[in-house]
Amino acid sequence: MKFSRRVVFAAAAVAMMASAGSAMAEIRFGVAAEPYPPFTSKDASGKWVGWEVDLMDAVCAELKEKCSIVEVAWDGIIPALQAKQFDLIWSSMTITDERKQTIDFTNFYYDTPTVLIGAKNGDMDITPEHLKGKVIGAQVSTIHQKYVEAHYVAAGAEIKTYQTQDEVNQDMAAGRIDYDQADGAALDAFLKTDQGKACCELKGQVADDPHILGAGVGAGVRKEDTALRDRINGALAALAKAGKFQEITAKYPDLAPQIVLPKP
Repeated sequence: MKFSRRVVFAAAAVAMMASAGSAMAEIRFGVAAEPYPPFTSKDASGKWVGWEVDLMDAVCAELKEKCSIVEVAWDGIIPALQAKQFDLIWSSMTITDERKQTIDFTNFYYDTPTVLIGAKNGDMDITPEHLKGKVIGAQVSTIHQKYVEAHYVAAGAEIKTYQTQDEVNQDMAAGRIDYDQADGAALDAFLKTDQGKACCELKGQVADDPHILGAGVGAGVRKEDTALRDRINGALAALAKAGKFQEITAKYPDLAPQIVLPKP
């Protein structure tokens, strides 16, 4: 009997420790370590803020989970996920067939158009033939790099790639490139800065190419993490039904006209 009691007490202690360990667990969200307003950036205190951060907080509240942000270089974000440095990519990553060969995705949680900006000269023709000989900037390892290569470089333009979108914007402002392609909401945020107002204008939305431009932004997860994927999908669906997407987007009035959100 004494031996049996010890076994029971030991088992109970292990169960309590396991429960405590589970309570201490957290979901680690991988975010590119660069400003990408209005979705992710740091405020003056170094705290991550933005639409995507607000949505992360809402997802974690819905799941009743503790969450944290892990910063990582954009061009290494998929290898870092596979190396289990964090649990999911939450960094405006577009869902594409090419990426789905390596990782899995949740359902999309936003989409915006892909656009080109350029110098203020009134020339709004952005057909590939018209941009022959022009230099177009794009962030490396993005759908924008692939699109520029497939549509504009193939027609005679040049591409210049950068590690971050901020670097593309800086060279655009300095006149070192002719055009800058990226997500419409991100470039709209740049055009509203003093630099953006002084140098550039919106040229227009590029012709659609679903194979390259994908099916909206989702959270990237390891293929084996189906349970986590399904939990995030459940939380996103619940937030959509509760109107939380619209509530978050209302904090970013410039974003509202451009963003496509999941339907309840």
